[in-house]
Amino acid sequence: MTKTTLPSMVYGPVPSWRLGRSLGIDPVSTQSKTCSFDCVYCQLGRTAYPLAERRLFVTAEMLRQQLTAAKEASIDTITFSGVGEPTLAANLGELVEVVRAELGGHPVAILTNASLIWREDVQRDLMRFDIVVAKVDAPTEELFHAINRPIGQVELAQILDGIRHFRQGFTGKLALQMMFIEANQNQARQMAALARTCRPDEVQLNTPLRPCPVRPLSVSEMAAIEAEFAGLSTINVYTAERPQVVPLDMQATRRRRPREARTIQD
Repeated sequence: MTKTTLPSMVYGPVPSWRLGRSLGIDPVSTQSKTCSFDCVYCQLGRTAYPLAERRLFVTAEMLRQQLTAAKEASIDTITFSGVGEPTLAANLGELVEVVRAELGGHPVAILTNASLIWREDVQRDLMRFDIVVAKVDAPTEELFHAINRPIGQVELAQILDGIRHFRQGFTGKLALQMMFIEANQNQARQMAALARTCRPDEVQLNTPLRPCPVRPLSVSEMAAIEAEFAGLSTINVYTAERPQVVPLDMQATRRRRPREARTIQD
């Protein structure tokens, strides 16, 4: 009988500047990137499998089997992320419950581009998380399409309305991740104003330090951007601490988390 090799869904822990020692759970786990966006700065390159509808990628039992090796790992957070947009997984809520049953005691987070957060079924699944990190990279429809290059008909206004509605019922930690590059660098004040309307617990100010087609902003440029967010709780990719970790499977980890390039200084 031929042995079946399960796709690697569990990776890390990785040294997250936002979530500490983070064990990754990839509910999509396709060979190449499956996403509802094709962001210009993505560390994983172009979207190989563009998708804007939810599908079943992996089963709860497949995940349960792979979590066995992670039970002894030293971690702070369990984070749903990976090679694509995690809310595309139609059984996301079920997978969260598997993680809680097998690795209880740790907060469970998700990194989402928020493209589907306007959907009721997606909001129900996101309510199961302790931490939801939603991406917002632009204050206008024009910039949204230029930077995030969404698949399908989703609009920025629809996403923002979804985040605000989700915030009303979500009792966990809601963070906004904002990726700054040259294209939106001068929109920091507008981005901060937009963030205030979403009432996040934290705003994560990022710039692409891993290899990608666009230039990361410098330390001083990011500091100037952070100043526009006065009154909001912020964390800056340049000043946040990163813990030391040893991944359980380096190959599985590097497939989703390429090494950072040299930090850009002034």
